[in-house]
Amino acid sequence: MFDLKPEAPSEVRSQFKPIGTAVSGVQICEHLPRTAAVMKDVALIRSLTHELGNHDTGSRFLLTGHRPTPALEYPSLGSLVSHAAGQGGTMPPYVAIPHDGVGGDSSAARSGYLPGAFAAFNTGRDPSRVDGLQLPEGVGFERSAKRQAMLEKMDALSRQVDQDAGTANRDAFYEQAWRLLSSPEAKAAFDLSRESAQTRERYGSGNIGGGCLLARRLVEAGSRFVTVVDPGWDMHSQIFRELPDSRFPGSGKLPALDRAYAALLTDLRERGLLESTLVVLMGEFGRTPKLNAIGGRDHWPRAGSVLLAGGGVRGGQIIGATNGFGEFPVDRPVGPPDLGFSILKLLGVDPSAELMTPSGRPMKIMGEGSFIQELV
Repeated sequence: MFDLKPEAPSEVRSQFKPIGTAVSGVQICEHLPRTAAVMKDVALIRSLTHELGNHDTGSRFLLTGHRPTPALEYPSLGSLVSHAAGQGGTMPPYVAIPHDGVGGDSSAARSGYLPGAFAAFNTGRDPSRVDGLQLPEGVGFERSAKRQAMLEKMDALSRQVDQDAGTANRDAFYEQAWRLLSSPEAKAAFDLSRESAQTRERYGSGNIGGGCLLARRLVEAGSRFVTVVDPGWDMHSQIFRELPDSRFPGSGKLPALDRAYAALLTDLRERGLLESTLVVLMGEFGRTPKLNAIGGRDHWPRAGSVLLAGGGVRGGQIIGATNGFGEFPVDRPVGPPDLGFSILKLLGVDPSAELMTPSGRPMKIMGEGSFIQELV
């Protein structure tokens, strides 16, 4: 997709052709023409590397910035940003589209050792119909408000007897849910039907298009961190037939991603939001340089790509490089701790700050990694 090797032998070389982009000398896959047109906004890292080649551990490494260990479950970057944002406000600070079960339903995108109040609000599988934003049938807001007042009185009495952490977590969850249910503005942010047919067509009709459009609406309304997950990229066979679905021209994973990603960057720029919104496009690892026996590519964490745009990032550049077969970095290797450190810093979270684990152990937000200076 982003690091083609057109001079490599046939067992390595893609059947897809490289095309030029808006940045002189930078080429990407021919099935990403819209992305090629917005590359002046993008910093393309071609040297992402680590050693964890399965979906669960790879996802945890990329989404937490920490190498997984059975001794401690680390919070996701989204939960760390949510924690820094604090409670309050009508919009949930961390939203996962469709849910936070990334990498085989692992804990990669969850709150780890932080309280559950900093977990993601999960939208459900259809971005156009978000779950949990309506009161139960037969329960109006007047009746619900009375329930809310009664619960507050009961909680006040309960806190005089027992100030345990579980009560605080439940209160935080309940308050967030109540703010969403009772705020027309917050509910409106989740309502894709408020977008014009032209805008929806611009992003595309699939889940990735709807997810990116919903992400833009949520950021515009005040959410701090939104994850959009597009499953189905684990193509161990017939990769050249399946990525752009040759049976239905214009369909398939690559055209859908191309449309949604380019639309998101362009839309954010047009609305004056790109400079204050960091957009990260990545997977948990790269793919094997050599094709397998059934025309697919398998897991390969030693070399992969990640794209960063907006949020103060200097676009129109390439960071790092791999060897002629795309096997490993030969220039500026970037590990998941470096990427996590950089994302947090760009989002205004101090990676060197300390948090407390449930056992009372102080823990640096990022114990490893350093800022990728080329980004700015």
